[in-house]
Amino acid sequence: MHRNAVMLAVVLLGNLMLPFISAQNAGFVKSPLSETKLTGDTFELYCEVVGYPTPEIQWWYAEVNRADSFKQLWDGARKRRVSINTAYGTNGVSVLGITRLTLEDSGTYECRASNDPRRNDLRQNPAITWIRAQATISVLQKPKINASDQTILTADTSSKQVILQCNLTTAHTRHKESFWMKNGQDIPNTRTEQKDTIYRINKPRADDSGEYMCVYTFDTAPNANTTIEVKAKPDITGHKRSENKNEGENATLYCKSVGYPHPTWTWRKMDGKSPMELDNSTGRIFITNRDNYTELNILNLDINTDPGIYECNATNAIGNNAQTTILRVRSHLAPLWPFLGVLAEIIILVVIIVVYEKRKRPDDIIDDDEPVGQMKTNSTNNHKDKNIRQRNTK
Repeated sequence: MHRNAVMLAVVLLGNLMLPFISAQNAGFVKSPLSETKLTGDTFELYCEVVGYPTPEIQWWYAEVNRADSFKQLWDGARKRRVSINTAYGTNGVSVLGITRLTLEDSGTYECRASNDPRRNDLRQNPAITWIRAQATISVLQKPKINASDQTILTADTSSKQVILQCNLTTAHTRHKESFWMKNGQDIPNTRTEQKDTIYRINKPRADDSGEYMCVYTFDTAPNANTTIEVKAKPDITGHKRSENKNEGENATLYCKSVGYPHPTWTWRKMDGKSPMELDNSTGRIFITNRDNYTELNILNLDINTDPGIYECNATNAIGNNAQTTILRVRSHLAPLWPFLGVLAEIIILVVIIVVYEKRKRPDDIIDDDEPVGQMKTNSTNNHKDKNIRQRNTK
């Protein structure tokens, strides 16, 4: 039986069996977890329930020290800082998120679920018709960190040392240690217990640019951090100088760069005085950009229109840079050219031999009708005559 037909039969059988499945009370598969956050941060609470019919899910909130006074939360509440995304299938899944946290967002958050037909009857006790799972969110004031300003790397700064500095001025509790990160990765050998922390960049280049972050850790609170941007114009560090392909094949050109912020990439074909900007609208050319990398793919190469010089250009707020690649497209017969060359040489050689043989002089050809024996006799007689003369002379 065809695979799709089997799947359809299973679905239809499941739907036919639904009326015969006994009801199942709602139960939690995953419950929301308590967290401690800092002002300005974001949190998400996850709730998953099971039951038949699939339970309805709601989110409720109670302020600190007022656990008996819950209010229902709606998507878009608190000046659109609240988001609630719920999906129903075999299970019910809901995610509550709140952005740009304030101290007032602290409290108890409750995921409620029920598939009881009486769940929305105001005469019923919600404690009986709904199951509940709670999580406590504690929002602390974010520590204050004084940091150095952003830095822009230029040709003049390449021989100078760049110093990045952070100082933890106020915090809710004593910090444990501090360290530095670049583009989300820890920088080795930068951990210290000092409030004032410094990171030095010697002889900075474009690949030293990026997002630097000083991070302070605490025993009983989330990490605190601040970001310092080190900016530089793009420097294209990798590209193909040339690419040789046969017509009908596909060609892939690429460029990669260093520098921050990540550049905006453009591709052009340099046709004389009017470069043509390329995009994905032709159905044969596809451009893929990813941070500091770009790729140009050309499908089914045309020997008449595709050969030429292609330029990748990287531009950010600090400056731009460009590099070119030469694309050569050969004919379908290109692989046969060496064979055809050898064949032509053989043909020319044969022609020369044939012409030479036809133009030989007749005297150079031995007459087969002349008796060989007679020639030997004449030669013998000549030798005898010479001997007779020599004796007579003596």
